[in-house]
Amino acid sequence: MTLFPATSMAQTDQPTGTIEIEDSASQDAAIANRIRDILSELDGFEDVTVTVTSGIVTLRGHTIDSDTARRLTALINRIEGVVAIENEVTETTDVVERLNPAILRFQERMKQAIAFLPLLTIAVAAFGLVVLIGLFIARLRQPWDRLAPNAFIADIYRQILRLVFVVAGIVVALDILGATALLSTIMGAAGIVGLAIGFAVRDTVENFIASILLSIRQPFRPNDTIEIGGDTGKVIRLTSRATILLSFDGNHIRIPNSTVFKSRIVNFTRNDERRFLFELGVAPDTDLAHARQIALETVQALPFVLESPVASVWIEAVGDSTITLQMAAWIAQHETSVVLARGEAIRNTILAFEAAGIMMPEPGLRVLLPGASGDSRNDETRNVVPPPPTHPPQDVAATADDELEQIVAEERLAQQGDDLLTHEAPEE
Repeated sequence: MTLFPATSMAQTDQPTGTIEIEDSASQDAAIANRIRDILSELDGFEDVTVTVTSGIVTLRGHTIDSDTARRLTALINRIEGVVAIENEVTETTDVVERLNPAILRFQERMKQAIAFLPLLTIAVAAFGLVVLIGLFIARLRQPWDRLAPNAFIADIYRQILRLVFVVAGIVVALDILGATALLSTIMGAAGIVGLAIGFAVRDTVENFIASILLSIRQPFRPNDTIEIGGDTGKVIRLTSRATILLSFDGNHIRIPNSTVFKSRIVNFTRNDERRFLFELGVAPDTDLAHARQIALETVQALPFVLESPVASVWIEAVGDSTITLQMAAWIAQHETSVVLARGEAIRNTILAFEAAGIMMPEPGLRVLLPGASGDSRNDETRNVVPPPPTHPPQDVAATADDELEQIVAEERLAQQGDDLLTHEAPEE
């Protein structure tokens, strides 16, 4: 297949200036000889013929590509005395002629690569030496363990150090090869790739950053009872990916650190004093002041209830057939189980109400006949404060919590290396 002549692509490259009146055959021959001499010294124009008539240069033949033909027009345009150029040179379709230059270029590049091998070997050796130095320094325990608040942060320091030494090794190798200008291209491409990867793994990156922040400022400790987003349990460990809780049912709860960092965290263990609440309903015709006094004295008299802060009782709500009293008391939760203390307080308060004749509400309607009193009990019975319940208090020691803490301790011992919680880290 023959391509279009190069003259159509170079009409604007014609010579400019004044054309002489006289026509000289000797000048035409001189121009033709000069062009032939020039083309004989250049590669790619072996099959090009030149004829000059009245200063008009006509080129025929073929070259390897159209760029070579266009270059020919620009070259002849510089020769003095040329009036016009008729470039009829076309691209060759001969397979051998088209492949020969490529083979020659490949052979030349192979020779250059072989000559370049010693310098490339030195550059690779320098890169490897710098990287090995960085790996050796990163593997040292000190000063990274001393500078970092925990092993996770220390490992991040080591990863950053390795990356710095890898980049330094690349810079040294490129400097030896004389290609430091390539570094900006590499760093730009790495930045674009890193940005794309960052958007693709945004949740993973967010979780990683949350793990770092939680490990530096720890809002909880091992065995703390906490609530995160509605999940309650004892803290087993904080890993680089999630916070592990042991629920009171004995189940593992794994919460991603990004969720933990953004959630409301309730730590029930940080303070030893803890308040428990419970409600009891009484009949509408009850003397509420009397009932409140009985409940307050009963709860405050329990041996596990703290004297300070004091217990309190108040009217919480009024319903159709009941009036709700709310009771609150404080315990030392490290010694007393919250759920057992609450149950024992409810039991003793109910016994005190029964002893005082305070009735619990019953659903239904009450019909009062004319002349009948609204309360069958006399004032003396209603105003008497009953003695404390004769039933001895039950054991409310925090034995259940102790058993859970033992389970947590065993699991932490089995996986010591995968925990970011330390007692040395500052508390929030």
